[in-house]
Amino acid sequence: MKPINPWWIGLTLTIATFMELLDTSIANVSLPHIAGGLGTSVDEATWVLTSYLVANAVVLPLSAWLSRVFGRKNYYMACVALFTFCSLLCGVAPNLGFLILFRVLQGIAGGGLAPSEQAMLVDAFPPAKRAAAFGLYSMAIVLAPALGPTLGGWITDNSSWRWIFFINVPVGALSLFLTSQLVTDPPAFTEERRRLKTSGQARIDYVGILLFAVGFGFLEVVLDKGQEDDWFGSPFITTFTVVSISALVIAVIWELHHKDPVVDLSLLANRNFALSCALFFLFGFILFCSTVLLPQLLQSLDNYDATTAGMALTPGALVIVVMAPLVVRLIPIVGAKRLIFIGFVILGFAVWHLSQLTLQADYWVFARARMLQGFGLGFLIVPITQVAYSYLPPAKNNKASSLTNLFRNEGGSFGITFANVILAQRAQFHQSILAQHATPERSIYRDWINQTTHAFMQAGYTVIEATNRAQGELYNILSQQASLLSYFDCFTGLLLPALIGVLLALTIKKFQAPGKAPAGGH
Repeated sequence: MKPINPWWIGLTLTIATFMELLDTSIANVSLPHIAGGLGTSVDEATWVLTSYLVANAVVLPLSAWLSRVFGRKNYYMACVALFTFCSLLCGVAPNLGFLILFRVLQGIAGGGLAPSEQAMLVDAFPPAKRAAAFGLYSMAIVLAPALGPTLGGWITDNSSWRWIFFINVPVGALSLFLTSQLVTDPPAFTEERRRLKTSGQARIDYVGILLFAVGFGFLEVVLDKGQEDDWFGSPFITTFTVVSISALVIAVIWELHHKDPVVDLSLLANRNFALSCALFFLFGFILFCSTVLLPQLLQSLDNYDATTAGMALTPGALVIVVMAPLVVRLIPIVGAKRLIFIGFVILGFAVWHLSQLTLQADYWVFARARMLQGFGLGFLIVPITQVAYSYLPPAKNNKASSLTNLFRNEGGSFGITFANVILAQRAQFHQSILAQHATPERSIYRDWINQTTHAFMQAGYTVIEATNRAQGELYNILSQQASLLSYFDCFTGLLLPALIGVLLALTIKKFQAPGKAPAGGH
């Protein structure tokens, strides 16, 4: 039988991964509509997001083990089928309880898609062409979160929120059909499964599964609900934090001594793989944090609607799409190490530039700033993935993909939490500082109040009403300025992970790309 072109396999696998990653962000802007449609509060509706992220975080580290137990193709298709069916159920959910239940199931299914695709891409493409395959994969993991808010805003503005789930159904059906026709498990992977079954060496690591499920599940709840519940002032958050840390510490100790661990932590002893996991964490931190911040800033302070605010992200994503094939060509010439270094330097400059913008800037100023950030991100995904697999034997590909995706997702979760914490705490800080300067003892304050009061009196208000309105107007201005400064603090704070990325890039060990010059660092 004629071999199937690996590019058809790559395109097929990317469909479901794009669909799943889109779902992590598409519901964000639709929460008010979901809450209104189901007769609940927006705070309660946030569990629609949290439940998905928790289930996703639980499954991610287990995906390699599940692939080995059920077969990679079988597991991948089961994930696509369950994700698609649960999307349909989410769309017809009669109340919030059912919607959260279906989102949990959807998250369980979605957690296995990205790691499975990455592992299957490594096996489908010969080593010399893997960089190009990772370029295709990079488009999915960056485009989807960027387009999610725009698409979600457009759907809810022009139709029902239920369609943000219904759109997954035809996409999932197409993915299932193409996967069944084009994708097969590699012979080496099939042989390993057969050998483990016949030898009886494969043991189900029930303890490891439970510990990681509790550890990452509880951690995701802490990150998602901590700011809302006043962090460690809440017994709920404190308890979940203690349980999460305890479970993860015990899990690490347990897995390092288990003969057949559900998560192969020994991979982190490989220097380049450990560095790639750390770099993916930083990548996810910066990407997801800035993806949340920019539309939020435009909506809350510049009065953009959800669709337009989300579209400010799109040019940056398109830059990454254009750059992907260019970076693939640059890897054998420049080296992955240098490209990663350059990428984090550009990212650092991009987030600093975002911290210097003002509310007077128009849409395209923000869009160009995001494009600069996209330029930096474009130098990272493919080279970091190349570094991850540079010294790993092919038999470890499956286990490696689940860990790299776990670190990227956890980086995103920490990045979003960082944004929420800084916005809340620094806004209060800046408001208190600004308020100290808005006192009757200052002539500029008195002049502004007098002028504004006079303007309201000319509009027909009494002296008391005009004075109260002038003071209220000043409070609104101070609140807006404090909020803007807190956004700038967030963008400035992203300089730290960018700097850490620059330093880590310098420690990458050189490696020989197949048929090329050393790709690790020239």
